[in-house]
Amino acid sequence: MKATGLAIAAASVAGASAHAIFQKLAVNGVDQGTSCIRLPQGPSANFPVTLVSSNDIRCNVGGSNGVSGVCSVPAGGTITVEMHPTYSAADQSCSVEAIGGAHHGPVQVYMQKVGDATTADGSGPWFKIYAEGLISGYNAGYWATDRMNDNCGKVNVAIPAGLAPGNYLVRAEVIALHAAFQTNGAQFYITCYQINVTGGGSATPSGVLLPGAYSPTDPGIYWDLYRSFSSYPLPGPTVYSGGSGPVLSTTTARTTTTAAATTVRTTTPSTTRAATTTASTTRATTTSSAATTNGPGVSAPLWGQCGGLGWTGPTNCASGKCVSTNVYYSQCQP
Repeated sequence: MKATGLAIAAASVAGASAHAIFQKLAVNGVDQGTSCIRLPQGPSANFPVTLVSSNDIRCNVGGSNGVSGVCSVPAGGTITVEMHPTYSAADQSCSVEAIGGAHHGPVQVYMQKVGDATTADGSGPWFKIYAEGLISGYNAGYWATDRMNDNCGKVNVAIPAGLAPGNYLVRAEVIALHAAFQTNGAQFYITCYQINVTGGGSATPSGVLLPGAYSPTDPGIYWDLYRSFSSYPLPGPTVYSGGSGPVLSTTTARTTTTAAATTVRTTTPSTTRAATTTASTTRATTTSSAATTNGPGVSAPLWGQCGGLGWTGPTNCASGKCVSTNVYYSQCQP
């Protein structure tokens, strides 16, 4: 993995690893254990995939191999996929960010109809049932990953009610954008789950192939997180019409302030996107104005932005020194 200085510094502030793993599954609120999860293994289990042309983009490294279990999910039910930095019990606490290191980006969930979920290799067509990207702000903004962190790593996803019954693979994905200003800089954190849908109808949505659906130069994959923007184009296909309702907040109004290092967020515990359900998020933030002058007494706080291409705010640091992490972003560090 290639991490920027910003990611390393932010991880130090958060006290959390900059890597992460989708590693738990609940069905209608009931924990399913790990028997139906293709968990990444080894020392690099929580490392990302960065090559979208690799077969690893399907279910992560080693994810083409199935496991013995298949979890039963009723059509129209809700699954909860859960991310944490490592498999360590200490990292399962809500006090530890699910994905730290300022790894902002979208959360997306796909499904694939298969004959046998325990042997399927993910080479068939995938259809998207859930997606959330930019929620508010810019440079770097508040994203689906931030909402997930605020909900203890949990993302609730509705299984389309009209799906044909049978075995499916479910693919949960975070795309971290902190280094996506360079080709192959986007980081994909992926885990696949093996489920059996019961009930339902006869719908068999069309899908896309992985690899194939993503390109390194797609606007939502090759992306400069540290600039001014008012929207974010979600990579891949649109959400299946019978999926988790409309995608929220992929287009937002530009704000006039940037968040300082101190942030307090309170969020309702559910992030399910359903047509009849609205997830509520209240964010109380201590902000500092993006000043257009850098006169006496105007200084960026520790870990705050102090420079970068197009930056018009303070270039002096109240504490520490201004360190360039890339051409677009400099940060006050000890």
